[in-house]
Amino acid sequence: MIPLQLCLHLLVLFPYLLYAATPPGNQTRGVQSEIDALTAFRQTLHDPAAALSTWDPSDASAPCSWRGIACSGGRVVQLLLPRLRLSGPISDRISDLSYLQKISLRSNSFSGPLPASLSRLPRLRSIFLQFNSLSGPIPSSLLSNITTLQMFDASSNMLTGPVPSSLPPYLRYLDLSSNTFTGQIPSNLSSSAPGLQFLNLSFNRLRGTIPPSLGLLKDLHYLWLDWNILEGTIPAAIANCTSLFHLSLQGNKLRGILPAAIPSITSLQVLTLSHNQFSGSIPDNVFQAETNSSLRIVQLAYNAFTELPTVASVSSTLQVLDFQENKLSGSFPTWLTRGSGLTIFDISGNNFSGPISPQVGQLSALQELRLGQNSFSGSIPAEIARCGALQTLDLEQNRLSGEIPVAIGSLNSLRNIYLRENDLSGNIPASLGNLSKLETLSLGHNRLTGFLPDNLSRLANLTFLDVSGNKLNGSIPSNIGNLSALQTLNLSSNSFSGQITASIGSLINLRALDLANQKNLSGNLPAEIFGLPNLQYVSLAGNSFSGDLPEGFSSLWSLRQLNLTANSFSGSVPVTYGYLEFLSVLSLSHNRIAGEIPPELANCSNLTVLELRENMLSGSIPSDLSHLADLEVLDLGKNAFSGEIPPEISNCSSLVVLKLDGNHITGEIPSSLSNLSKLQTLDLASNNLTGSIPSALAQIPGLTYFNVSNNELSGEIPAIVGSRFGAPSDFTGNPNLCGSPLKTECGDSKKRHRRKKILRLVLFIGAAAAALLLILSLCCCCAFTVLKWRRRFLDNRNGVKKRRSPGRGSGSSTGTEAGALPPKLCMFNNRITYADTQEATRQFDEENVQSRGRHGLVFKACYSDGTVLSILRLPSTSADGAVDLFAFEILPIEARARR
Repeated sequence: MIPLQLCLHLLVLFPYLLYAATPPGNQTRGVQSEIDALTAFRQTLHDPAAALSTWDPSDASAPCSWRGIACSGGRVVQLLLPRLRLSGPISDRISDLSYLQKISLRSNSFSGPLPASLSRLPRLRSIFLQFNSLSGPIPSSLLSNITTLQMFDASSNMLTGPVPSSLPPYLRYLDLSSNTFTGQIPSNLSSSAPGLQFLNLSFNRLRGTIPPSLGLLKDLHYLWLDWNILEGTIPAAIANCTSLFHLSLQGNKLRGILPAAIPSITSLQVLTLSHNQFSGSIPDNVFQAETNSSLRIVQLAYNAFTELPTVASVSSTLQVLDFQENKLSGSFPTWLTRGSGLTIFDISGNNFSGPISPQVGQLSALQELRLGQNSFSGSIPAEIARCGALQTLDLEQNRLSGEIPVAIGSLNSLRNIYLRENDLSGNIPASLGNLSKLETLSLGHNRLTGFLPDNLSRLANLTFLDVSGNKLNGSIPSNIGNLSALQTLNLSSNSFSGQITASIGSLINLRALDLANQKNLSGNLPAEIFGLPNLQYVSLAGNSFSGDLPEGFSSLWSLRQLNLTANSFSGSVPVTYGYLEFLSVLSLSHNRIAGEIPPELANCSNLTVLELRENMLSGSIPSDLSHLADLEVLDLGKNAFSGEIPPEISNCSSLVVLKLDGNHITGEIPSSLSNLSKLQTLDLASNNLTGSIPSALAQIPGLTYFNVSNNELSGEIPAIVGSRFGAPSDFTGNPNLCGSPLKTECGDSKKRHRRKKILRLVLFIGAAAAALLLILSLCCCCAFTVLKWRRRFLDNRNGVKKRRSPGRGSGSSTGTEAGALPPKLCMFNNRITYADTQEATRQFDEENVQSRGRHGLVFKACYSDGTVLSILRLPSTSADGAVDLFAFEILPIEARARR
């Protein structure tokens, strides 16, 4: 069988042998094809730096003289274009470079999919495409068809889909990290690429378990599967990777115990399993020299390990032990001090207790000692000073007491000291001023006393100084301005007195200044503070500073937080504060500031907290504040504001706290406040608000505090509001307010309300009836007009004429005109006869005429039984006309009688 190494040498020599056997004509055509392919590749790209401007097809030596092109025997074998700011897709024409062996397009902005045409390059050995913006899945043929491929790096792109399961047989290096691959890790990687040495699939979205078949990769040196969503346990078969140098599985959901066989891999030097869910005991062979003489770095942080074993001997090759944030307990592991090679020892964030062993001084190579966030007690052992290489000392958040050892000042390599939140007492050792490399000094929240040592000003590299929450006194050292590198100065919650030294103005790198809660710092602020160009955080709260509110802060263009609460500042809020476009917190409460809120504050578009409580501010609340879309806290309580609550305040959609209590605000509570969906606190107490409580306020989901006491509100408390906020004290002081949770009944008001409703109903019905009568009257008038018009029309049609007044005896048969019909009478009662009617009207005598009309005479008829009627006698005309006229007059009367 031909050895693998010999095969690889033959593959390398094959292109040159093939080139030597190629006829000249074919070679010329091949070169022109490569020029065309590269020209097409360039035309699809954006080249802002003109990096490919030398690609001239007319050049006699093209393309071998072009930038990024390497040739062998006149043919292109390498395309190397890293870090040239190129962007655009990768052209398919690259597949025409048939002799290409290496492609490097890394660290550009190439986009689009990986061209499947790359699989047609039979001599390709290396592909480097990392740090681009390529997307889509890896074509299945890309890796499976290029049998000569040895290295493939497509990390830090936007590739998706599954990890290819079919790999080139000679592949040694595969890096697909920092993409968005999904699915499971293929179980056949060991069979398709048995010689794999480097496998990096970290920072993807891979799920499932780790395939045990990875243990078949005998040549594997690096296995990195960090920051995926892998579950299950570590397969013990991984221990069969006898060449494994670095195993990193951090940032997954792996659980169970750590197999003892893993640390026993003889070649293993780095074991990183942090940020998982491992539990149980840490195997003792992690530490023993007898089982593993190669292991240098062990990182098991952020798991749930509960037990640290005790071993007799510790491997001298161990350099890093990181066990922070587990559930380890017990006393200080003194046996670990036998690890003479330890440089980093981190057991912070566990449950260790008892004293810190003085034997820690035996760790002469130690650079970082991190024992913070435990329950260690007793004093700090002075023997720590024997750790001459120590750079970081972290003992914060324990129960250490006593004084800070003076000997610590001899650790010349020390860069960081964290002793915060202990019970340390005494003075700050002046010897700390000897630590010329010191960058961080954190001594906050102890019981330290005395002055701040003057010689700390010698720490030219100090960037962070925190002595807050102690009992230090005296004045702030005038030479503190010598700390030229200082970025954070926190002296808060001590007993410093006097004025702020003007030398602070020399701290040109200062970003955070906290001198709050001293009580005895007083006077005016030095103008030098306003010349610190990098200052972002200022807290001077809880002191006795006086004078007008300094306008100079508006010159600090990078200022983000300004807290001047609880001082004696006076004057007004400077309009120029509106220039602080990055300002997020402005706290000026508990001062003597007067005047109005400048509307210009609305220009601070990043403002999240505005606190002006307990001042003497007046005027109306500017509606301009509604432009502060990120505002979370607005506290204007206990001032003298007047006017109404601007409804526009509901545009502050991020508002969590709104306090307007203790002012002279009038008007009603805007129902638009219910649009503040994130609101948790609404305090409107002690104002002059009127009207009712909007029931819509109960729709705010997160509202937990609601107070409208001591106003002039009236009406019934909405049931939904009363049931949600049941404290009567939140509603008291409103004489006309009733309902739960107040004891004031709403009975009388209900009766009045009911009467008003009835009265409104009666008025509505009356108005409707009047309107109906009016409509009926109009209808009758219209009907009468139509009837009158019809009668006139019939008169004109039939030639009816007015009769003159009849003569005496006109009612008799003898009085009729020749040819006329005898008078007709429509009888309504059978007891009245025509003869009786003639007798009752005295033969229709003229004296009995009551009225004269167009259609005849109306006679008064007095019957013998006392009945009195009005009788209409129609005129005698032609027979047809008389009958028609009679019907016209009598039929409506007959119809009414029948009703």
